[in-house]
Amino acid sequence: MTIQQISSFAAGEWLAPGAGARNIASAITGDVIASAGNNDLDVQAMLDYGRKVGGANLRKMTFHDRARMLKAVALHLQKNRQAMYDLSFDTGAIQSDHLIDIDGGIGTMLVFASKGRREMPDGHVYLDGEVEQLSRNGTFLGQHICTSLQGVAVHINAFNFPVWGMLEKVAPTLLAGVPCIVKPATNSCYVTELCVRLMLDSGLLPEGALQLVSGGLGDMLDRLTMQDVVSFTGSADTAMKLRSNPVILENSVRFVAEQDSLNASILGPDAEPGTPEFDLFVKEVQREMTTKAGQKCTAIRRIFAPENTVQAVIEALSARLAKTVIGDPRLETTRMGALVSNGQKRDVLEKAAIIGQEAERVYGDPENFTVDGADAERGAFVPPMLFHCADPDNAQRVHDTEAFGPVSTVMGYRDVDHAVELVNKGMGSLVASVITHDSDVARQVAMGAGAYHGRIYFNNRDSMKESTGHGSPLPHMVHGGPGRAGGGEELGGIRGVKHYMQRTAIQGSPDILSAIGGTWVPGAAEIKGPAHPFTRTFHEVSIGETMYTEPRIVTMEDIEHFANFTGDTFYAHMDQDAAERNPFFPGRVAHGYLLLSFAAGLFVEPNEGPVLANTGLDNLRFMKPVSAGDSIKVRLTVKKKTPRNEEYGEVRWHVTLTNQDNEMVAEYELLTMNAY
Repeated sequence: MTIQQISSFAAGEWLAPGAGARNIASAITGDVIASAGNNDLDVQAMLDYGRKVGGANLRKMTFHDRARMLKAVALHLQKNRQAMYDLSFDTGAIQSDHLIDIDGGIGTMLVFASKGRREMPDGHVYLDGEVEQLSRNGTFLGQHICTSLQGVAVHINAFNFPVWGMLEKVAPTLLAGVPCIVKPATNSCYVTELCVRLMLDSGLLPEGALQLVSGGLGDMLDRLTMQDVVSFTGSADTAMKLRSNPVILENSVRFVAEQDSLNASILGPDAEPGTPEFDLFVKEVQREMTTKAGQKCTAIRRIFAPENTVQAVIEALSARLAKTVIGDPRLETTRMGALVSNGQKRDVLEKAAIIGQEAERVYGDPENFTVDGADAERGAFVPPMLFHCADPDNAQRVHDTEAFGPVSTVMGYRDVDHAVELVNKGMGSLVASVITHDSDVARQVAMGAGAYHGRIYFNNRDSMKESTGHGSPLPHMVHGGPGRAGGGEELGGIRGVKHYMQRTAIQGSPDILSAIGGTWVPGAAEIKGPAHPFTRTFHEVSIGETMYTEPRIVTMEDIEHFANFTGDTFYAHMDQDAAERNPFFPGRVAHGYLLLSFAAGLFVEPNEGPVLANTGLDNLRFMKPVSAGDSIKVRLTVKKKTPRNEEYGEVRWHVTLTNQDNEMVAEYELLTMNAY
């Protein structure tokens, strides 16, 4: 058998295994299939290369450039995913596991690519929040901005998801403009290496954006600075060792951890046997126990059910587990493959024995089970094991011991408060799920357990057809948890990108803030365009370009016609006595939407031109009522421009309406799509 030589990509070169290389065995057969590791890697050269070359190249690109890059890389991986599928079987994963790992990772990249284009500017500065007025007249303002860190992100990943675990960190990091040094777990690094080769060979990444360490990091963490980030997934013991590094502590190096988690699922008191919720609960638990052979950071380790349904849960769950075919992951009939290694198998069995000190094993015998198409002794196979703890209040190890495999424990609870107390005994988890059709139960759990869990997943008959499942972290939502789970928050859309950026408070005049943020701030200089702005293309109009309209008098006839035409005959517009009794109005006043309609009539250019569509308005406020006989005029300013595709972009206009005394009566932001 040919043994694969798993290389590292360091400072622009592929380096084969060397001194200190370690053999990697197939999870299926136990035979050595690869070798990885090189103690002679020049880690300082890697850091320098990332900071000076990779960082500089990425920071030249705008957020939109990086988002387009991520999309292109993801689509390239998608075209070449079969090669990763074929290689991943030796990790013990079955085909459906590949879909979670490989397709899930690619999908995560695509989500970040989309969010980068939709929610971030086509620039280099991300505005975090609104402008704060720090002076009476608005000449001194403040705003928070985020800019790219100027170091590297060192990603230390776990063995269970060699592709998704990497891509879910790489995507927000590159979008932030920070280069990555990826260090996968050695047991499955051969899959990660192939993924990295595909990305680098595509030519889509700028030089220095991505490096790979197959094997150990050496003393790389001893060389980090306050501009660097460490993002870790793995055990709590390893996380403690890494985050306690004196250099990391001294330099306040950002450390994002996702670690051990005793995740739980609660069967609601309303979800009795025979209900859709009971069946859903059993299905979810069985799936979480067996997917990736239970090697998921989000897998259900503790199962809580009302005391009177515990036996029914055990029987139903055991019946489903009995249908789970264990075998060679390459067989189509296999429903659960192997653990990643025989070392992991030994660890799982040791942890299961610890749990067995407080709980009775009610399903699964590691000494007597069937494996299809493979040798159970040579491969890293274990059966699903279900335990029952009769006294969860006085138990400890079932609440603090994670067997990272297909192992879970059923426990009974008396009422919802008791369930909350028990689920919180895990001292922090990535996810807890609640299967209930009772909204009051859901609220009670959310209020009582929210502080202990990074995510709470509710499901029932109403959402079950479209729900993504207890164990599915989504790039839109934060992935992490307090306490034992590490205290970190990965993913979460643009929140995840900001882990690799510095938030800075800037203070200054409106002109200064406008120049830094690329967004016009009220009070900043205005530009007079050569023609009506609606006659000019997306690229022709400039940020700060402003037009003023002539005034228009609002008459009582206008107010009554609008009321009768629209059907909006609210008393403040039609009943003088009632309007005078209202503390907000001096008498009958114009409709707010009448003012918006008049405003559009004042500033719109009616002829065909580059403005393709009005797509909405944001932040509408009415500040002062307008009575019959008052006049209004409009100031229209280009606030922000965002490209959307190859044909048009979005223009955000700042609109103010003032009366005859130059008092502001309304303010909003208009959104239009303008042709290039």
